[in-house]
Amino acid sequence: MTANSRCSAAEPPGLETQRREIESLLRECELRAGDSWYVVDRRWFEQWKEFVETGDQNSSSFPGQIDNSELFEDLDSYHLKERLVENEDFVLVPAEAWHKLLVWYGMVDQQPPLERKVVDLPSTLKVEVYPVEIFLCLHSNMEKVITAQFSRTDSIHSIQRAMCQEFSVAPGSECRLWMKSSDSSCERLRNVQVSVLDACLSSGMTVIMEMRNADGTWPSSRPHIMRNSVEEQDSYRGQPGVCGLTNLGNTCFMNSALQCLSNAPPLTEYFLQNSYLEELNFTNPLGMKGEIAEAYADVIKQIWSGRHYSVVPRVFKTKVGHFASQFLGYQQHDSQELLSFLLDGLHEDLNRVKTKEYIELRDADGRPDQEVAEEAWRNHRRRNDSVIVDTFHGLFKSTLVCPECHKVSVTFDPFCYLSVPLPVSTDRIMEVFFVSLDPYAKPAQHRVVVPKAGKVSDLCSTLSEMTNIPPTQMVVADVFNHRFYKIYNADESLSCILDRDDIFVYELSVLEEQQEEQVLLALYLRERSHYRDYGSGSSSYGTSLFGHPLLLNVPRSSCSQEALYNLFLQRLARYVRPPDPSEELEEEEEEEEDEEEELYKTQTNGISDDEEQDANPGPSQSEPSCSDASSNNQSDGTAASEPQPHINHTQPSLDHGDSETSNGSMTQTEPVCSADNTPTNSTDDMKPCGDTESTGDTVACSDTPAETAQQPCETTEEQNEEDKQEEACSPSPPANEHPAKRRACRKRRKNLFTIQAVNSNGTTERGMGEGGSAVSFSSQPYVAIDWDPDMKKRFYNENEAEKYMKHPSMEVPQQQTTVQLQECIELFTTVETLEEENPWYCPVCKKHQLATKKLDLWSLPEVLIIHLKRFSYTKFSREKLDSIVDFPLKDLDFSDCLLRKNVSNEEPPSRYDLIAVSNHYGGLRDGHYTSYARNKDNGQWYYFDDSKVTYAREDQIMTNAAYVLFYHRQDKLRKPTLPAPNTSPASSTQSANDITSSKDEDTGAAAYVTMETD
Repeated sequence: MTANSRCSAAEPPGLETQRREIESLLRECELRAGDSWYVVDRRWFEQWKEFVETGDQNSSSFPGQIDNSELFEDLDSYHLKERLVENEDFVLVPAEAWHKLLVWYGMVDQQPPLERKVVDLPSTLKVEVYPVEIFLCLHSNMEKVITAQFSRTDSIHSIQRAMCQEFSVAPGSECRLWMKSSDSSCERLRNVQVSVLDACLSSGMTVIMEMRNADGTWPSSRPHIMRNSVEEQDSYRGQPGVCGLTNLGNTCFMNSALQCLSNAPPLTEYFLQNSYLEELNFTNPLGMKGEIAEAYADVIKQIWSGRHYSVVPRVFKTKVGHFASQFLGYQQHDSQELLSFLLDGLHEDLNRVKTKEYIELRDADGRPDQEVAEEAWRNHRRRNDSVIVDTFHGLFKSTLVCPECHKVSVTFDPFCYLSVPLPVSTDRIMEVFFVSLDPYAKPAQHRVVVPKAGKVSDLCSTLSEMTNIPPTQMVVADVFNHRFYKIYNADESLSCILDRDDIFVYELSVLEEQQEEQVLLALYLRERSHYRDYGSGSSSYGTSLFGHPLLLNVPRSSCSQEALYNLFLQRLARYVRPPDPSEELEEEEEEEEDEEEELYKTQTNGISDDEEQDANPGPSQSEPSCSDASSNNQSDGTAASEPQPHINHTQPSLDHGDSETSNGSMTQTEPVCSADNTPTNSTDDMKPCGDTESTGDTVACSDTPAETAQQPCETTEEQNEEDKQEEACSPSPPANEHPAKRRACRKRRKNLFTIQAVNSNGTTERGMGEGGSAVSFSSQPYVAIDWDPDMKKRFYNENEAEKYMKHPSMEVPQQQTTVQLQECIELFTTVETLEEENPWYCPVCKKHQLATKKLDLWSLPEVLIIHLKRFSYTKFSREKLDSIVDFPLKDLDFSDCLLRKNVSNEEPPSRYDLIAVSNHYGGLRDGHYTSYARNKDNGQWYYFDDSKVTYAREDQIMTNAAYVLFYHRQDKLRKPTLPAPNTSPASSTQSANDITSSKDEDTGAAAYVTMETD
């Protein structure tokens, strides 16, 4: 019997029975989501009702075969008419009633039954008379479009299955669907298990299907820049898995972690075999809606396609930044932190547990460890079941003991990786330069061993044993860019000093008589330029620091310009040559010709241009005079507005910190020619340098010494112009003053440099000190000696100044610290006391306690990740530990570390082989990540440095850069399916001539074949 013919095999029941059965089904059947109902033409149904109500089998109202012709637009496509109304155009009957009517009356030939599903719409159940009508096409052929109808309750997978059948897609091909609306925007249909209704598919939309390319990419995501070179890309055939990852900008940490995970065989094969597609969890609130798993799958498939030199993981980077904001942007990060996030994200995206049940954890309470461990693992798998748990999760035992009541709490907790500490040495090695008090002794570089948590005084004490200089006569400073970055106190912590800092230790002099106070003076060397520094807002000459600064003790009474000049000349005797008497005499003769020029400087608005001369006579050694003060008035870049400075006889000008002295002059104790004390005009704001001038032994000039001798004489017109400007800007001096000045100048000697009080940077000039001092004592005094370029060239020996000697301690080879991996694991399992920031709540004491904690390994996973905690953060220091960890490449045995001793024959062994290493080169603030990995197919080791891939030897893998280790349990190791490539030294060297790897010197990868072209 067919559905389209009148039933002849069995007579229908009586008309009354028919009426009673159908009406009963119509009355009792309720709408249930997913049930099938059928559309029947209302006129035929009314005809049938009239027929059964007559009770006459031979009645003229016999309806005949079920005929829905009036409901179709045409009888070719059998497409349902639009806007049909229930109970006016058609009636809906449940499936059971439909089958009865079909058996009793049959159906018109070729007409399809109009089966419709009950859909659960928001707040209502409804029979879906009009299904969703969508257009289907392939990404590779958008012109060929077919139309198909699907119920809103159908899954997206049913659409994919229908498309594969319709377009004859090869079985096993990996496909993905896109939903395209009328506005041409496309959206991925990620979850193929959801219904058409939940996917928001509506009539008129287009579903596009694409198949993954052989190179692991998707047609829709292949970059445009690659479209022009598809043939070139397709022509490349390389070893699968041997593929670089492009650095997108500080993403070497991500590339290193991806390469290591890529070479973990169980996880990679899981993705290559498309097993992940069936386990994507789109509803897990802790997951990333499957997006991280899909992005990672795309990277793995491209790496292992064997068709790429290098892959650009831009989509993966974007997804990671979207779900973990700490990885947004292009800052430097930690490869282990990314690895932790990625493993957790993959686990939640692939968790087979769709709804996590609540499980109350129980304490051991004296039960056997085996029982508690099995219960803990069972509870863990009830909430967490994924390929990540299968491959990477192990179990360790945690034992806490209360220090008061001695309550013992035992729990078993899962782990995804082991973070093992490195033995931290309590000492550190520092390299410092010792500057002796002997001016002819070169600085000596020493290598000293000091406590890490020590103080600067410990450094001085250790250095004292090598130099026989008391620690009290030492001061430690950090020198950077020719200036003191910091001068340390003896009680400061050594943790403030970094290994890369240039540390100088200066020997200080000690007076035999301790009655007089001493000043620690910081001395800078500056060179004056030939041009004015107009950009600074002043008329001073530009200066630049050079050479090594000095620290020296100076008696407070010896801080005059002259005393300091002699002291500095003595300290610099090794590389500063004093002038010969003939040189001095020659320059004094030149001075006499230029007396007028020296005494009458070009002045504008009270600012002297005396620095245009390269040398200036120093103070007279025989007797102080008015002309001394007058001629010495001009300073480096500043001057008074008249030849003589204003010298206050009654009230001294005190310098407090950076304040300036009155009129640029410093105080003096005895009066000098009052005729020279004419007040100046507005000089307080014109003289930031604060020159100091006085009479007697403390008279000294702070300008450029003997500048006139170094400059040719100016023309008469220029001299006259100077006189005019001087007369216009200041009161005229007495007529008989100039000869006195000339006589004084002939008696002066020439200074090699000038002395200037400066700030700690050696730039801003400060006011002079009190009582004739060249420095201020209100804070740490800094003084600069300014050299004219010509004088510096003649008398300063730069080569000699830069020389230093190496102490025998520098010749002792520095032993590289090496620790065994087993030591690190043992350190991981030692008893420790909880920190105050992380106490444990004791259920017996009813309060938080600093309990002792011990971790023990109970069971280990198939792939064991060991994180070496090289970055050490303590209360005293922050450092990266560069110790070499001696880790085996084969046969790492954990049998002695496992707490479970009674291992049965069914238990897996505890021997592991190394499969990958993530390396970190650099320090705390910056660095570079690379990786070593063993290819699962050919067993060859490779070195991955972003987009560069080179062969590697096993003897290169263990370095002090090893950061994260990946081990594979031996019973799960895959034997290589391909022979190892030829990496003989001859062929490697020949092919490696074009390699330019930035890490060759760090890894010893000197000659290996490159796997990348650009």
